[in-house]
Amino acid sequence: MARRTPSLRFQPSGGSRAQAVPVGKKQLLSIERQAGDGRGIAFEGGRTWFVSGALAGEQVEARVLGARSQTVEARSERIIVASSARRTAPCAHADRCGGCNLQHMAHADQLALKQRTLAEQLDRLASVQPDEWAAALVGPEFGYRRRARIAVRWDAKARQLQVGFRAEASQDIVAIEHCPVLVQPLQPVLQALPELLRRLGKPQALGHVELFSGTHTALLLRHTAALGEGDLALLREFCAAHQAQLWLQGEGEPQADGDVPSLGFALPHWALELAYRPGDFVQVNAAVNEAMVAQALDWLSVQPGERVLDLFCGLGNFALPLAREGAQVVAVEGVAAMVERAADNARRHGLEGTHFFRADLSKPLAEAAWARGGFDAILLDPPRDGALEVVRGISALGAGRVLYVSCNPTTLARDAAELATQGYRLRRAGILDMFPQTAHVEAMALFEKM
Repeated sequence: MARRTPSLRFQPSGGSRAQAVPVGKKQLLSIERQAGDGRGIAFEGGRTWFVSGALAGEQVEARVLGARSQTVEARSERIIVASSARRTAPCAHADRCGGCNLQHMAHADQLALKQRTLAEQLDRLASVQPDEWAAALVGPEFGYRRRARIAVRWDAKARQLQVGFRAEASQDIVAIEHCPVLVQPLQPVLQALPELLRRLGKPQALGHVELFSGTHTALLLRHTAALGEGDLALLREFCAAHQAQLWLQGEGEPQADGDVPSLGFALPHWALELAYRPGDFVQVNAAVNEAMVAQALDWLSVQPGERVLDLFCGLGNFALPLAREGAQVVAVEGVAAMVERAADNARRHGLEGTHFFRADLSKPLAEAAWARGGFDAILLDPPRDGALEVVRGISALGAGRVLYVSCNPTTLARDAAELATQGYRLRRAGILDMFPQTAHVEAMALFEKM
């Protein structure tokens, strides 16, 4: 049998196979520009390198984290020639912790990067730009995060419990006693937590810990086996000392240890307090969240008596302020427990005229009973994968204004293109700096029917 000649499509350019780039290899690189996720981009050896911790114009020594045929992911380990835009990271753990990836960049430059990312995605995927760019909505650069997840792992070989935050692109845990982006009430809890957990009798049974700061401070411990009375006593003593609620999660949903006051967060401008439970989605940045709600209501300019549809409503973060302003609100959410809690929040504030429904928001909505009669305006705040199925049926609901709050510029741009086909024009857009020190982009966009 004749030897088969390989197809040309499997041959790299130049006729020879490019050598693999091993993980751990160090490489000198010249960074040419910034990617939307904050990493520096370099070109070396016929591949595109994405380098965390590097800025455009810098020369760095980077260590390979992973590689595919044409791309390499790496992390800067030594700055040979620094950019004039580089600043010293305020956190001593910034070079290892996976939580913040832009601390080496001035806050103004972070905002410019996020603005550019949003504009590029809208142009590339939807061929649209807003009639007006709004100024970035900002809050404190540090001390803003009111929720944190702490990684916990028992190292059987070293017989040691590791406590901290995950390292970038790794399962390693970075021990951290102070986190600059965490709100102040949670700092002493974070600092004392490792010692507490190492005193427990069953370290192998510990999953992770979540910390919450709102109307009360709370600590949630995830565990994979029953906790003994001695461990429970230590946890209760710790939480009492820090004036924190104790929540435990084995199998099933998180449960409070004993009878505790309702855990919630406030929207002071509207005299609202929204109760939630650990596990519910809550925006981590209180200042930007309240400013975001205010901007949404201002952009929508809802008049008393107008019918507004709030999709992906969660606990009522937008629905209840809209109702306070006199709108007739129909709010829809996919998670039944969230619908119940949102309705309870409305009843506690005397907003019984706000109606909450559960629906599968990956399916068309026009046939739903609650959609009959149409709406003057629609507000949607979907998860990262966007709301394409919902958006495809928006024009059938009759709304003249659509306000889209997004945590992913890519899916926002995709859905904006769909809205354009239905006759909606992008009137205004802007970024929301919900996560300073990271490249995460949140945005708000207002569409109006032409």
